[in-house]
Amino acid sequence: MYSQEDNFRLGLYEKAMPAHLTWEEKIKAAKALGFDFIEMSIDESDERQARLVWDDSHIAWLRRLSEQYSLPIQSLCLSAHRRFPFGSTDPEVRDKAHQIMEQAITLACKLGIRCIQLAGYDVYYEPQSPETNQHFIAGMQAAAKMAERAGVMLGVEIMDTPYLNSLSKFEILKRHIPSPFFMAYPDVGNITGWNYDICTELKLSRQHIIQIHLKETRKVCGPGKGQFRDLVIGEGDVDFPSVFHTLSEIGFKGPLVLEMWAQDENWADNVALAKSRLEIMAQESGVSFA
Repeated sequence: MYSQEDNFRLGLYEKAMPAHLTWEEKIKAAKALGFDFIEMSIDESDERQARLVWDDSHIAWLRRLSEQYSLPIQSLCLSAHRRFPFGSTDPEVRDKAHQIMEQAITLACKLGIRCIQLAGYDVYYEPQSPETNQHFIAGMQAAAKMAERAGVMLGVEIMDTPYLNSLSKFEILKRHIPSPFFMAYPDVGNITGWNYDICTELKLSRQHIIQIHLKETRKVCGPGKGQFRDLVIGEGDVDFPSVFHTLSEIGFKGPLVLEMWAQDENWADNVALAKSRLEIMAQESGVSFA
């Protein structure tokens, strides 16, 4: 038997549901599938970045909708910085990155979002260099100050590219940004995909982990590039039972988010299958979801 305090809360990434659904349809779907919250996406697209300038009436409407169905929008995946990175050598792009950060924090405060996930890229479409790395660090330091002032947590995602693909690398970055509002948001799929030992990594950063993405991947092997998305749980190389066992061992109880992408009309069945497999593996490891 598990008390409620022993259970993990499990959220659903917005992109696991089709983009054409209304917010009400997304909230109802996530609720029906048994999730505890939704993680909103603000990505590179103009359509989703328009959310950064929603007026107060629109924000209030979405909050009321979440309250109506008792399903919060608890976290925000802010991948817009892939298009406008903090590490860019172009000062105008860096200014845009700061503006996006300010707007995202304001939106989070108004929606009641507690955690903003940041992309762990210094740059994505530009060549990397010591200069882009220093710009990125400076951007993260500024973002942490913004977050402190607003009381919103930032979690840097452990990514699908070599720049920040392990919690070991995050710990080096963390030395430059000691703020308690600047933490790690590991993706167990990305860490596994780059052949790091996921259990060791989670134990290493226990004090700095705020939230976790549960995503399936296939490992980079020799000339093979691996596969970092579009897999259903159980179709890749991630050792989820060991992940759950390690989370129990280190006493982590932060929120977990199932990260998938809706690819076809079978998206709901795919999400339900992934969730069911996670629940079985969690129970076999001695833990459970709320």
